[in-house]
Amino acid sequence: MKKFLIVGLGNIGSQYANTRHNIGFKVLDALADKEDLRFETQKLGDLTTYKFKGRTFILLKPSTFMNLSGKAVLYWLTKEKIPLENLLIITDDLNLPFGSLRMKTKGSDGGHNGLKDIQDKLQTTKYNRFRFGISDEFGKGRQVDYVLGEWTNEEAEKLKERYEKSIELIKSFGTAGINNTMNTFNGK
Repeated sequence: MKKFLIVGLGNIGSQYANTRHNIGFKVLDALADKEDLRFETQKLGDLTTYKFKGRTFILLKPSTFMNLSGKAVLYWLTKEKIPLENLLIITDDLNLPFGSLRMKTKGSDGGHNGLKDIQDKLQTTKYNRFRFGISDEFGKGRQVDYVLGEWTNEEAEKLKERYEKSIELIKSFGTAGINNTMNTFNGK
């Protein structure tokens, strides 16, 4: 049985629940809702397990706050004996248009503090990441307010379809592999 660790990045607390920065949590919540899964609070995060086509997907929402996500990622990779190539980090990306999906097998943290900490704890930039575009529609000096701001009504309307695509992408990652998934979903 192949195991995968799917980590949605976000911040804990109701004040962050519907913010752009919490898209990683929201994608995992959408998958859990669709498959009638329940998250349980465990060490360093909320977890649930999803079985699909002979694969086990461990879904993790770290409780360490965004900037310390690496601790939870490293702990659960090690505890579950999951190889690095079976890790997928879901994060927001300011450099992509709203709702755009992009998978990468490596890269810089792009100024994202959650990715920076993961890179630091894993001691590599070679790990799979799924970047969900939140766009960069903010004025000079307003980045933090934008990222920690809530979706507009128009964006919120479009999110349901984007969650569906994101769920398909996660399933594809585990069954078809990273390269096929990138070819199918990047830019979609």
